[in-house]
Amino acid sequence: MLDPARYLLGCAELLLLIGFAWLGAARVRSRLVPTLRGAAAHLATAVLAIALLLWTAELLGTTSLFKPAPYVILVAALGLSLRFGLSEGPEEEAPVSRPPGPSPVPTLIALVIAAIALLHFAVGVKSRLMTGMTGFDSTWYHGTFAAGFYQSGNTIDLHFIAPQFLAWFYPANSELLHAVGMLAFGRDLLSPLLNLGWLLGCLVACWSLGRPYGVAPWSLALGAIALSVPALSDQAGEARNDLVGIFFLLAAVAVALNARRASSRGVLALVGLAAGLAAGTKLNFLLPAAVLVLGLVLAAPPGRRLRAFLTAGLAALAGGGYWYLRNLVQSGNPLPWIHHLGPLTLPAPEQALGGREAHSVFGYLTDGTVWSDWFLPGLHHALWIVWPLLGAAALTGLALPLFSLLTNRHGRAAAGEGRGRADAALAVAGLVGLASSLAWLLAPTSASGPEGMPRGFESGLRYLAPALVLGLALLPAAPVLRERLGRLASAGPGWRAIGPFGTDSATKDPIARSRRAVLASIAAVALVAVAVGYPVERHYLRDRYAKPEFTSQGMDAAFKWASGVSGARIATTATRQYPLFGTDLSNRVQYVGIERPHGGFEAATGCRQWRRLLDEGRYDYVVASRDRIEPGQPAYPPEARWTEGPQAEVVLRRPPTVVFRLKGPLPPSACP
Repeated sequence: MLDPARYLLGCAELLLLIGFAWLGAARVRSRLVPTLRGAAAHLATAVLAIALLLWTAELLGTTSLFKPAPYVILVAALGLSLRFGLSEGPEEEAPVSRPPGPSPVPTLIALVIAAIALLHFAVGVKSRLMTGMTGFDSTWYHGTFAAGFYQSGNTIDLHFIAPQFLAWFYPANSELLHAVGMLAFGRDLLSPLLNLGWLLGCLVACWSLGRPYGVAPWSLALGAIALSVPALSDQAGEARNDLVGIFFLLAAVAVALNARRASSRGVLALVGLAAGLAAGTKLNFLLPAAVLVLGLVLAAPPGRRLRAFLTAGLAALAGGGYWYLRNLVQSGNPLPWIHHLGPLTLPAPEQALGGREAHSVFGYLTDGTVWSDWFLPGLHHALWIVWPLLGAAALTGLALPLFSLLTNRHGRAAAGEGRGRADAALAVAGLVGLASSLAWLLAPTSASGPEGMPRGFESGLRYLAPALVLGLALLPAAPVLRERLGRLASAGPGWRAIGPFGTDSATKDPIARSRRAVLASIAAVALVAVAVGYPVERHYLRDRYAKPEFTSQGMDAAFKWASGVSGARIATTATRQYPLFGTDLSNRVQYVGIERPHGGFEAATGCRQWRRLLDEGRYDYVVASRDRIEPGQPAYPPEARWTEGPQAEVVLRRPPTVVFRLKGPLPPSACP
């Protein structure tokens, strides 16, 4: 638990980081896209503020200086320099035609649906505040990478974990943001809460997607429904990063649709940055991010396409290129999973991916048995029983804008160039969703598991979620639907237009009219959050992994044991490692293995090698465990037998886990 002074210090550090980043980002946004208003403007500012926090962390982390004092100082210096070093952007030159603001009834209905989605998600967050993060991926690599960044202050070196899927090469924007929270408090207090913030950001983005077409309430309601599917329920209270990538993708599309000129350099830079941040969060966002950037480039006037490509492409590299550059430096290949590019052989680790056997959904499309035994039940569980309706509606929302653009050229010409560019941007948004669907269809982990038994299919449906959310949020904006839905959603005579995230109407932005009231409200919310957060953090740190019941009994016991250990060096063979870092995240945890060329990493293969690695690592404890108890397999891994001896005291033994305390060197000559 944190005493009041340490807790308040962490809150102050966090508020300073957010405040300085927002100050600088707001000024940059006003320079890049001065015509954005309302929710879209706030989304753009949020994207820039997050990018500033990430860039600063990466800059310091490259030299192992990602520590509290340097980080706060550098963020403050950059934020203030941008705020006072850049002049404010120009005002809009001429009145812009805007759709009427939304009327109260549809807006209220949409807000109720969004509130239900938030409440449902918050229930999952509350359960993790009582247990700690328990999801497999959170305890395998999300939390482990974040704790590694926090402990070492280094972001450029590879953090080798269990040798599965070459996971140490994964992009890590989300994990670095978790490390920012750890830096502030010295604990993972924020980690179970962050995805709730990302969900709120996704809802704001859904509203913004429909706003230029007068259908914001419908887009918000449908987006909230898509974000509530069971496939995304494992994001609540966890460090999973699917919602993070979805937010950046939705924000990128929302900025493109709300901008007065989607081909302007400022808009292209913002959209490219947000797309790059998505690609720097999770691999499955690489394809949709690339399609978004290239689509907007092709939609630009012919004479400006090279400039558009350079602007959006460089911004995308700035958003996510750091992790792929790290991979290039460490392995000679930005995507080490790819060994061949046509006739070219690329440098890559020469080792099996490990983990589940890789299969894609595409490879099983014509297998009726797999459909009846796995795909249909998985779709039913992960996307509700109405999954055919959700899928058809999302596909319609993605395909209609493209179809309308291809078949209505004369209508676009009559409407003018501005309307044509807007329809082109909407069609690009549809292509982005279709690309996201294709990425899921072809992903080698979308139907992972033994041949004919894709056990990972249901969990892998979260890779389809970006397309589902984007498609449903765009559906009301489709050309054949927007006018009718817009009339239903717009404010009629006698009604006052309202909007939960600011308005883009012709009237002056209410945020600009009442800055003092908004700032006072933000300050009040921050004070309440700080006050409520103190008792919550005390209960969380007391209960975190105190009674774990989410894996094997042996690993549960080891996680409970580690909660009371501080400052120890722990060697392990377990895939799930994060709870071993301890409550104060001071334990140094390392999977014991051998580094191979091009960033490869493999488990130790014999007793002598194992003991040599333990001695070189100067470990205090060894947690030798299998991931699960399997019929026909020994109760404990061979590493437990290799560790036994006079210098290894057994602290805990429960299948399939043994915890040893090392009292001295383990001589290889004593191997059994």
